[in-house]
Amino acid sequence: MDKDYIKWLEGESLLFNAKCLAKIVSGKSSQWGKGYAKPEGFHAVQAAPVWFSAYPPATITKQNQSILQFFADAELWKLFSKIGVKALHTGPMKKAGGLEGKKYTETVDGWFDRVKLDIDSSFGDEEDYLQMASAAKQCGAILAGDIVPGHTGKGADFLLALRNYEDYPGIYSLIEIRQEDWGLLPEVEGEWDSINLSKGAVRNLYENGYIPGDLERVLFSVPGSDVELTGWDATGEIIGVDGIKRRWVYLHYFKAGQPTMNWLDPSHAAERIIAGDIIKSITVLGNKILRLDANPFLGIEKNSDSVTTWSEGHPLSVNASNNIAWLVRKLGGWSFQELNLTLDAVKAFSEYGADLSYDFISRPALQHAILTKDASFLKFMLDLMRDYQIDPSILIHDMQNHDEITYELVHFLEHADDEFVYAGKSMLGKDLRDKIRSEMESLAIGEHAPYNQLSGNGLCTTFTGLVATRLGVRDLSKITEDQKEQIKRGHLLMAIFNALQPGVFGLSGWDLLGVLPLSLKDLGDLLSDGDYRWLNRGAYDLLNLKNGVADAVLPRAKQLYASIEEQLLDEDSFVSQLIKIMGIREKYKIHLSKQLAVLDSKSKSVIMLLHLLPDDLGFEITAINFGNDEVEEVVDLRLLSADKSASCWKIFDLLRGKEEDNFLSGDSLQVKLSAFSAKALLIKGNCSPVIPAVAGI
Repeated sequence: MDKDYIKWLEGESLLFNAKCLAKIVSGKSSQWGKGYAKPEGFHAVQAAPVWFSAYPPATITKQNQSILQFFADAELWKLFSKIGVKALHTGPMKKAGGLEGKKYTETVDGWFDRVKLDIDSSFGDEEDYLQMASAAKQCGAILAGDIVPGHTGKGADFLLALRNYEDYPGIYSLIEIRQEDWGLLPEVEGEWDSINLSKGAVRNLYENGYIPGDLERVLFSVPGSDVELTGWDATGEIIGVDGIKRRWVYLHYFKAGQPTMNWLDPSHAAERIIAGDIIKSITVLGNKILRLDANPFLGIEKNSDSVTTWSEGHPLSVNASNNIAWLVRKLGGWSFQELNLTLDAVKAFSEYGADLSYDFISRPALQHAILTKDASFLKFMLDLMRDYQIDPSILIHDMQNHDEITYELVHFLEHADDEFVYAGKSMLGKDLRDKIRSEMESLAIGEHAPYNQLSGNGLCTTFTGLVATRLGVRDLSKITEDQKEQIKRGHLLMAIFNALQPGVFGLSGWDLLGVLPLSLKDLGDLLSDGDYRWLNRGAYDLLNLKNGVADAVLPRAKQLYASIEEQLLDEDSFVSQLIKIMGIREKYKIHLSKQLAVLDSKSKSVIMLLHLLPDDLGFEITAINFGNDEVEEVVDLRLLSADKSASCWKIFDLLRGKEEDNFLSGDSLQVKLSAFSAKALLIKGNCSPVIPAVAGI
């Protein structure tokens, strides 16, 4: 065994560098400056109510300008300030991929396969990162970074683990297979390679007591593929530091290049690595917010009566997430989680854990409403969220992001045999899930929209692509001016729904420019592993750079909207309308409001959300009609006040910027909505609101 190589690997490893970083806070007063047990979602939303979610590989920059230098650009931050952006979430930017010898290999999953705590040189360097943090601070904004607690890449730590070096095997869900049982494993060529285990091999290893069994869900499985992924891989023969030849099996929830960490190993090695990452992110790089990526997958357990494991939403995942969130808060930051699980799991993970969570509850339901012109499922999900006492103020209501339009509807997967009343009918959870997914797929793929593709988790398209699908556009290269306006209108409806409710509002460059999905022929080898998400990740040009460049991998996508600066000159543009929405949101503190109810509506195409605004600003109703016909809804204002009639209220149409007396009729509020439109109504007066009366609406 080459001792110099082992020493080099150790110096490159996450675990070694985390140990060095721990000295920054161990035994120091910086650990004890604030409380950390309870989430601080309100304070996080108050500090940063609007986020820009970047995707560095899709960002077009100036010639010879790094991504980090681009995001430190004063002109860009001037535009962000006009829009109201208060936080920049960059996505993962630390070195990712793997190692072969001393050669680093490319990332296999968009830098979510971290191998070092240093900034990846393809984005810039640490000095560039600190300049970006300074530029944000000058505009009253903060940075949001990423923690990847579930896995690493196949870097130095993994290579040391395979060589059985010190406590490195304790980092991973890694199992040594005895030599007499190597016949249970497939042949593997090459020291750096591994191979997916078949379901039969998984069953054999399970029956021989090696592994806990099948995963509940296998992510990145490709429908119709010849290879049935299992989430378990076998290595070839590896000679350890002790001279013993070993073969291993390891778990990966995602791609084979992302070995899963073991959060209940006596070495506590996984916990130490993530602690080092947190310290680097907050104390060195100046992040104020950190994302916990895929934190439902931090625990796995064998079931006593089934070959299928308990591998999602495990209590270990909750405890591990709590520990991460506690350390982040202890060091002065906040965290948010990407938690696409059941509502009961969201409730459990949020009790003491991350301060905020992605809104996977209303997200697929909103997209269902856009496609079907029916808000019934959206209202159903918001009502269900109230039943579980999940406050929308702790959610990040996000627009387009780097992932597909997910509609796994995990809640109904886990509650498959529970009964739900939907659209006046009693249905089992599994039947409701099948119904919603079938309705979306029948409208969004195939001949209706050949530019969209289906992944294991949902639809691969952009938000503007989704609205184009709803409008019946089959060829994105032949969109008419009228269709472009209709797409913008639908896109704004999605922005209004997400922005005019409590919590964080997130948007991206794909939103600001109205980016359409790429075509399959543009993507080439990117689709070799069946990952169609590249369709919705086309390169975009925020600053209208004539000679700008993007990541060599990603082609430029077609943009429906003009550059941001050009849109600012047009009061009807998407960005100008978005700025108006952001102004209403900020002036009336809708992000800090309390969502009282989803109001009843007689039309199934309409949703109306009632909010109590802070600081005696009154009530606000966000009303959206997803249908193609004009509708009129009625709200009984006596429910808002126990001591006076509705005549004491004044109604303001916030989007039009005027008082509307003709909305009132006796004790009722008449809400007229034209086709595919929205209203934001301020209800203000000298009535005394009675919150308990509203709760029963």
